[in-house]
Amino acid sequence: MSLFNSILEKLGIRKAAASEAPDAGQAPTPTSSSPAATIAVVDVVTKLEGLAASSPEKLNWKVSIVDLLKLLGLDSSITARKELATELGCPAQAMADSAQMNIWLHKTVLQKLAQNGGNIPQELLN
Repeated sequence: MSLFNSILEKLGIRKAAASEAPDAGQAPTPTSSSPAATIAVVDVVTKLEGLAASSPEKLNWKVSIVDLLKLLGLDSSITARKELATELGCPAQAMADSAQMNIWLHKTVLQKLAQNGGNIPQELLN
């Protein structure tokens, strides 16, 4: 499983989307005529804030990809972050500088969460 898929799963985005999607053999109904109509919205902010509140560490997931990964119980090592950055198409220039890569990776992960049904506030996407 890809690292990004692990993030989606930890946040319940994959499960929510799967439970909302019609069966493969089922004909689309007027209310579910396209896959886009079946994307369930997941309250990512509430989930992450709840995890942060119960964490013994003070983790700032809103600005740090390392803290976001730690909060989700995923590997936050530089190796794992490089793998995630490669998976998500990080530009080579950003990959060469870990600080730039981390900034790019955090922004991209939040954007992709939003694209997959996560309710990410606009101020975190800019």
